Amino acid sequence: MPAENQKPNHVADESRLMLTRRHFFGRTASGVGTAALASMLGSEAWGAEATPSASNSPAPNGVLKQYHTPPKAKRVIYLFQSGAPSQQELFDSKPLLREHEGKELRDFVDMNQRVTGMTAGQSKFPLAGARWKFEKFGEAGIEMCSELIPHIGSLADDMCLIRSMQTEAINHDPAITFFQTGHQLAGRPSIGSWMHYGLGSMNDNLPTFIAMVSRGTGRPNCQPLYDRLWGSGFLPSTYAGVKLMSIGDPVLYLSNPAGLDATARRRMLDDLAKLNEEKLDEFGDPEIHTRIQQYELAYRMQTSVPELTDFSDEPQHVLDSYGPDVMKRGTYANNCLLARRLAERDVRFIQLFHMGWDQHFTMPKQLPGQCRDTDQPTAALVNDLKRLGLLEDTLVVWGGEFGRTSYCQGALNAETYGRDHHPRCFSLWMAGAGIRPGMTYGATDEFCYNITENPVHVHDLHATIMQQMGIDHEKLTFRFQGRYFRLTDVHGHVVNDILT
Repeated sequence: MPAENQKPNHVADESRLMLTRRHFFGRTASGVGTAALASMLGSEAWGAEATPSASNSPAPNGVLKQYHTPPKAKRVIYLFQSGAPSQQELFDSKPLLREHEGKELRDFVDMNQRVTGMTAGQSKFPLAGARWKFEKFGEAGIEMCSELIPHIGSLADDMCLIRSMQTEAINHDPAITFFQTGHQLAGRPSIGSWMHYGLGSMNDNLPTFIAMVSRGTGRPNCQPLYDRLWGSGFLPSTYAGVKLMSIGDPVLYLSNPAGLDATARRRMLDDLAKLNEEKLDEFGDPEIHTRIQQYELAYRMQTSVPELTDFSDEPQHVLDSYGPDVMKRGTYANNCLLARRLAERDVRFIQLFHMGWDQHFTMPKQLPGQCRDTDQPTAALVNDLKRLGLLEDTLVVWGGEFGRTSYCQGALNAETYGRDHHPRCFSLWMAGAGIRPGMTYGATDEFCYNITENPVHVHDLHATIMQQMGIDHEKLTFRFQGRYFRLTDVHGHVVNDILT
């Protein structure tokens, strides 16, 4: 048949088009992909006290060849309080707010900071004092709200309470994104993904980075959370966090389909792996390598996840310590116990997101519910880690995306007052893994408007967390779109004063 009458072979044409300079180097690198897979599937070398061996640059699969600095932490549990807890009500007592209730903030401070569109049109900015009592806790004598968070207060001698956090974002989504990725715009890797990329896995049977979400009783339908907050951004998707679900299977599609037993599942995965490896060899696409890893991990998780979520082996006194909601899937208490069990199984980065802290109005009704959700389970988690000897190498972080204003949003009423967003001075606390216990760090002015001592930026927090994990935040980078990126961008300083 004459060539002009032959039907075009699109598959062959596509194959020839792929034989470009880029594809040549991609195929050449496929051996690296195989080595990376072997590293993942045999990651027990990293599991115990793994000490990478040659240089400070990441290996082809992303794992550091040696720690930048001796690590104090093996894992992180980040208790993110989404919506922004009010520091004036919980951690930073300001008696003058109550003394000058209803007076204008502008009469006491120079209001030179940004305000949101929600209060920009207010003609008055009346001061609002906290309605709950504060008390000094522990030998450290750290002052916190004894009525709303007495259990967290009991952790005073274990924590470092930072009262001088600051951020650049003033609205929720960019502020939460900033805390997770070091940038206000979506698209960059989350902090847990950076940890996975830099340090690899310590557990063959569970994901390295796990996220869990719970809804609070303060404002259960407030600011939404998106999966990109635990996503891998421009890193390969193998570094993305895995979300544990509160309904149905803890991980989507974990169960075998009806009529498919474990033996048939294994045979299917083996055959599928061969096909994927052929495509990996042909195209050199790292996402094919990721898919192979995901299938194999999912197969192992069919055993490990049901065992993880079965609390029948927990003593009753341990269950009781987490509060009455511990057996209700999807609650903060349930997720806290899961976090401890994940820490026991050497999951490297565990992040809990608890929604509902956005108290613009009716704070007297909403805030107590949020505190009941989180107070007892948080303390139980830290005490449980201590009991098991895990707090020594587990870094616990508790905090939200910004703070709240000292003035009332809208008209001031003792029963319905609330606070707008304030990004320049708010509170966050850390415990465990080389964090100096029983101390406060930083201070704000008497009206909680400006930082007066030791400001700590979001980038500083990220640099400090990475330091405790053995990573120099300036050295862990990833090349993307022609430049090297890092979690802290071109900023950040380790807060050495809070480290032992």
